[in-house]
Amino acid sequence: MAKRIRGFLNSHQKAIANLMDDNARRYHRWEVFRDFCELSAISLSNTVDAVHREAREARYLKIVGRYERPELERFAEMLGHLHESLHEAFHDALGSLFMAMELGDAWKGQFFTPYTVSRMMAEMSLADVGPLIKRQGFITVSDPAVGGGAMMIAAAHTLHDAGFAYQDVLHVTAQDIDVTACHMAYVQLALLDVPAIVLHGNSLNPEDIRDWWVTPSHVTGEWDRKLAESRAAGAAPQPATAPEGRVEQLTFI
Repeated sequence: MAKRIRGFLNSHQKAIANLMDDNARRYHRWEVFRDFCELSAISLSNTVDAVHREAREARYLKIVGRYERPELERFAEMLGHLHESLHEAFHDALGSLFMAMELGDAWKGQFFTPYTVSRMMAEMSLADVGPLIKRQGFITVSDPAVGGGAMMIAAAHTLHDAGFAYQDVLHVTAQDIDVTACHMAYVQLALLDVPAIVLHGNSLNPEDIRDWWVTPSHVTGEWDRKLAESRAAGAAPQPATAPEGRVEQLTFI
């Protein structure tokens, strides 16, 4: 990794990068990154999702079987550093790490939007959302190509700075056709306590849903019930001019 690029990472991201390099002595770095994201996603999911627990546990054991104990201990350290990095400041920790480690070639040149751009877009999109939240109780936002989750993190960031507890007033539906991107977004949203459903599939084909992940805050916040009650009350997603009593949904493209 170029020192100039690594210089833009915070101390926790640098620690993750170093641990990843240590685990890449037998594997390519992109394989280590991919496995770290999936193992972390499964670990977090299995605390709340009984539906998928058995299949994901089997997948978890298959992945860890490729690694030795010191390497698995590094994965645990990496997850701890990721948690600290995200709670040090809102940002797309995994997306910027992916770019800094120049892993894009392994994903056919995939590029993650810089967080500053995502933050600007979220501020513009959510500038007038305060009155809607106060009238309606919560808003839902969606991203059909979520990547590492930068736009959804920025949405939570924006609501936080506006004085809202985003855990109570924001629900996210995120989707991506790339499974590693789904794992990245899921892990970061879960660690930030964002209520969310992350879908793996092609957003251009409504029938192409290959897997789905619910964050712990989605479960503990009883968002299945809240969303069902909103639908039952006729609170289907509406444009920005939604009348009082309807739930607003914003879509980031």
